[in-house]
Amino acid sequence: MNGSRIAAVGHYQPARVLTNEDLAGMVDTSDEWIRSRVGIHTRHIAGPDEPVDELAAHAAAKALAAAGLTPGDIDLVLVATSTAVDRSPNMAARVAARLGVPQPAAMDVNVVCAGFTHALATADHTVRAGASTRALVIGADKMSDVTDWTDRSTCILVGDGAGAAVVEACGAGEEPGIGPVLWGSVPEMGHAVRIEGTPPRFAQEGQSVYRWATTQLPPIARRACEKAGVAPENLAAVVLHQANLRIIEPLAEKLGAVNAVVARDVAESGNTSAASIPLAFSKLVEQGAVSTGDPVLLFGFGGNLSYAGQVVRCP
Repeated sequence: MNGSRIAAVGHYQPARVLTNEDLAGMVDTSDEWIRSRVGIHTRHIAGPDEPVDELAAHAAAKALAAAGLTPGDIDLVLVATSTAVDRSPNMAARVAARLGVPQPAAMDVNVVCAGFTHALATADHTVRAGASTRALVIGADKMSDVTDWTDRSTCILVGDGAGAAVVEACGAGEEPGIGPVLWGSVPEMGHAVRIEGTPPRFAQEGQSVYRWATTQLPPIARRACEKAGVAPENLAAVVLHQANLRIIEPLAEKLGAVNAVVARDVAESGNTSAASIPLAFSKLVEQGAVSTGDPVLLFGFGGNLSYAGQVVRCP
């Protein structure tokens, strides 16, 4: 019951970069139009031979290496994704097989854009309950597979990628490195962000999501800080779901994290759904923008109009 901590993080993005100029040749849009509305200028797109579990496995392997661990040290694999093609085997089992993790509990978590923070809380709870000692928590999505590339309102947003964290039990007397989660949803507005149909396609009611995120979420994010006993002004970084800059910047400002680095990876990666938070967090760590032990707010929101957030200590 000593709690858990993030031992290491890692991320992965496909090599192909799709620019705003590329999109302007596909649909009626322009670089200026996209930048002014969502702040995105590039995104990474996976090829047909790069499935979700491959993206996830690359990110997980990097996190394992950063932690100095092997696949045999892992007893739980959680993959947050909403773009799995098959029902079974699930992505977690596929990732475990790719990495050679022996006999883990393997589960997928589908809470769309808030999937990673839900999965991270689940891993923390599992460690606290004594059901796991060390977990791989991965957010991975291939949004290009569920995008209508003729719809300029959505195709300009999306990108593909993965991010991962190794979560392990804290030592005796060690302060928990993952704070209490604050999570919930607005089920009656779940239709505002959806991936539906055959074949499945991503669609959203952009204005409704914008109003909800910029007016309803700031006090919820502050409550996540309160549960961790960390004032917003003492945060070293804020990593929100990378939806678009017109949501990220006002939400961060209303939160009151005046001294924090605000992740803006959406500008170069697009909206990668469940991958966006661990991808952006891993980049901040890699760049040295945050230091070991720094308090960082991770806060996911989006599909189902679900949200989940917690303050973690930087590995």
